[in-house]
Amino acid sequence: MLIRVKDLSKTYGQGEAAAKALREVQFEISQGEMVSITGPSGCGKTTLLHILAGIESPSSGEVWIGEAPLHQWEDKQIARLRLEKMGFIFQAYHLIPVLTAWENVALPLISAGQPARRAKKRAIEALKETGLADKVNRYSHELSGGQNQRVAIARAIAAKPDIIWADEPTGALDTDTAEQIIGMLEMLNRHHGTTIVIVTHDPKIAARTSRIIRMENGRIMHDGGGVR
Repeated sequence: MLIRVKDLSKTYGQGEAAAKALREVQFEISQGEMVSITGPSGCGKTTLLHILAGIESPSSGEVWIGEAPLHQWEDKQIARLRLEKMGFIFQAYHLIPVLTAWENVALPLISAGQPARRAKKRAIEALKETGLADKVNRYSHELSGGQNQRVAIARAIAAKPDIIWADEPTGALDTDTAEQIIGMLEMLNRHHGTTIVIVTHDPKIAARTSRIIRMENGRIMHDGGGVR
């Protein structure tokens, strides 16, 4: 099992001001699954994704990525795991505007210890895989929203991670572009076996995944198959 979550809870604040974002959440995700986490705003889905990715710590419970106990590890260990095993796609892209497309993609590879020349080669390969072979030297302000999201996907896949975490990856895109982006994620899942976990409020996006986890008030209310 690639991802295991047991009795996971997250509380913000203390005393009367305490707010429970997650309440004893429990599930497992196998290698190669494409899973959506959906539900209304404030239901805890983004908090859950951040804890799974080691960006936030749980208040209680366990999170395992393979044999790695994130709930026990220190920040440096988790940061190394993120660099080596995980890719990230966000609604806001999080590209560095003063860097070109290939430089944005290469930066995490260099941070993980790859030589600059090898990182550049792999970055350009990843951009080609996302249909941006002619945009490698462009800056984010020279690209459309869909193209910037493709750069973000290239950055996520460049290190060939085991898991891609996607937080509302189509939220800022028009319908046609969103269709292209979700199609690209499906391709990565089917052809490369990459495990993909998508947080989305869009039922059409959720229905494209093989499994839907629906949340309300910090709890899992449904966990079952989607429609491909």
